[in-house]
Amino acid sequence: MFPSCISKPADSGGKRSSVAKLLLGVFVVYMLHTAWLLYGFLNTKPCDRSRGEHCVASYLAVRPRLQLSVFTCLLPDNSQLNLAVKIDPFDPHSTFERRVNVSLPEETRANGTLYAVVYVHKAGVSPLEDSREVHYAAQLTTYITPPHAEGQKNTQKSPRPVSHWRPHLSVTMMSEDFTFNKAGLPSDVRRYMRVSQDGRQMIYLPLLLVNELNFRVRDLMEISSSTLQLPLTVSYEGISLRGFRFWVHLQDMVYSLRQFGFTEENIDEIKETLVGSNLYLLVLTAMITALQLICEFLALKNDISSWRKKKSMVGMSRKSVLWRSLSTLLIFLHLLEETSLLVLLPVGLGACVEVWKVFKVFKIQLQCKSNKLHVNKLDEEERKTVEYDTQASRYLSYLVYPLCISGAVFSLAYLRQKSYYSWLINTLVTGVYAFGFLSMAPQLFINHKLKSVSHLQGTVLMYRGVNTLISDLCSCASFFSSTGSFSSSHQLSCFRDELLFFLYLYQRRRYASKPRRREPVTHTKKVKTQ
Repeated sequence: MFPSCISKPADSGGKRSSVAKLLLGVFVVYMLHTAWLLYGFLNTKPCDRSRGEHCVASYLAVRPRLQLSVFTCLLPDNSQLNLAVKIDPFDPHSTFERRVNVSLPEETRANGTLYAVVYVHKAGVSPLEDSREVHYAAQLTTYITPPHAEGQKNTQKSPRPVSHWRPHLSVTMMSEDFTFNKAGLPSDVRRYMRVSQDGRQMIYLPLLLVNELNFRVRDLMEISSSTLQLPLTVSYEGISLRGFRFWVHLQDMVYSLRQFGFTEENIDEIKETLVGSNLYLLVLTAMITALQLICEFLALKNDISSWRKKKSMVGMSRKSVLWRSLSTLLIFLHLLEETSLLVLLPVGLGACVEVWKVFKVFKIQLQCKSNKLHVNKLDEEERKTVEYDTQASRYLSYLVYPLCISGAVFSLAYLRQKSYYSWLINTLVTGVYAFGFLSMAPQLFINHKLKSVSHLQGTVLMYRGVNTLISDLCSCASFFSSTGSFSSSHQLSCFRDELLFFLYLYQRRRYASKPRRREPVTHTKKVKTQ
């Protein structure tokens, strides 16, 4: 965080630039590889027997008479199965929904678990006697901390997780009659595939899946010892091969997020986005996210490089740098309570960089011999910059302070629902999100007074401006798709950051420093005097 006291070799900058280019190249190669995988995912080629390929046909191609049965049990095995739903005859291409009441065993009511086993088998035959049945087991209960016990987490004895009921069971199955090439079976499909021999032909049994993405934490129902029955809604939908692979990959992604430490509430928000979007929109979102990551990486790289080389702080707004540092730290503290380590790492890295820039702009150095902080003196031009910065901050305070105080008073109505620490952090973070865009205003004022923008790193601002513009365009697009119309307040909230960014572009064009013209060199001959 503090400037290092050890001198570094002169070519260290070149090495860092090479490493940054290497990392950027690896990232680009990774994105190209991901695009190639997506292309293969969207274009699965069927088997061609005329070319001598070994094919695996679908069991559904012969139109067998099937039955769908849902059983409940304490363990996901073939013992003590209790029939809950029976669909006979069962059409794989259909869509239906059944609502039943499930009786809870005594073990489940005593904070235990309960499973659902979905069978697709021959109609009129027990699934345990059918050699070509397929089944999928899913939990109907899950353990979470009750909402009313959240306030007891600070006590010495933490609350015990309680079994909750999942009232929705969403079943999906690939109903498309697709013939696979045995040598080119996709790995995601192979996990769910059971192959059977029918004479000389190989057939695969129906690909069955329980859709976990439709599960939401807010739908859970607490199970008490007096609960005898609970409702269960069983829904079914036949999907294509592309849709089946799509859901498999999404469920794997949700599982990975859970392993990385994402909370169930954060995963629910991601599920809402995934379920409400189609495949092509998600691919577009992934490409936009990759573009934003590249812009943010390049902005951070150039920002650190330019600030390391900066010796004079003429034209740099202290208040803007300090405000950005405090706002980043507040957002980090806010996310520290409810976000996973995967999200905290980049935010924490950005906060460290912003704190380091505060020490640079205030000219605070660590003396190696005495281990004390030393503040260097400002020259005449730097003192003039501080005066402009103070003047701009005073004008800005006339607008920001009343808005922040009124927002804090308004948020007092929610103080009873949260602790004082959470209320303070949430109030400050809300102020940062609402008025953080004004942090660039003092810097624009200094640029106007100095009639110059040469002290700013234009590449960093361009990268971050493009990144912010993409985010705001996506935000407005999602708002428009959900409501069908724009409101003037939402337009202002989306593009208020761009207003100051465009002002900077105007200043950059107006105050662009012209290159100095070199004076021609004249050679004079000496005249010898006699």
